[in-house]
Amino acid sequence: MMKKILFGLLLVLGVATAFIPRKEIPQGIELNTKAPDIVLVNTKGKTIKLSKLKGKMVLIDFWASWCGPCRAENPNVVEAYNKYNKSTFKNAKGFEVYSVSLDRNEEAWKKAITADKLIWKNHGWDKDNVVATAYQVYSIPSGFLIDGEGVIVAKGQSLRGMGLHLELDKQLK
Repeated sequence: MMKKILFGLLLVLGVATAFIPRKEIPQGIELNTKAPDIVLVNTKGKTIKLSKLKGKMVLIDFWASWCGPCRAENPNVVEAYNKYNKSTFKNAKGFEVYSVSLDRNEEAWKKAITADKLIWKNHGWDKDNVVATAYQVYSIPSGFLIDGEGVIVAKGQSLRGMGLHLELDKQLK
């Protein structure tokens, strides 16, 4: 019971992975499985669905405005978006980013989108951590790359830095 309380407290503080031994962290959603659909509210209060992006290569990017490593990674995600958004992949046409914010402060989330020039349309606010829980995300930044059929083809740290570009290159036609 004490471990669960400690884990919950650390998760809220955003430092859970620094103190929890790896063997105790579930491995999450497996590669080559269908990504669960995501339905979130965007910056304008409208509902956005991951399933509407079927047929495209999609990076599901979990982040928050208060997360230094997330903000440091944002220029790389913007670069990948600009480089691949019109590309043709093995079973997808085009590349999109579906950002999932774990922010608690709506204004901070919106300001970070503008400040970091996150130019894609799909910004969802997971203010109650429903999507992060479904995807078993225990630290951020965290990502999942799904193909045109909605199958997870890459995940985790392989999608950071140049790794994102390399994973996208593997999927090119």
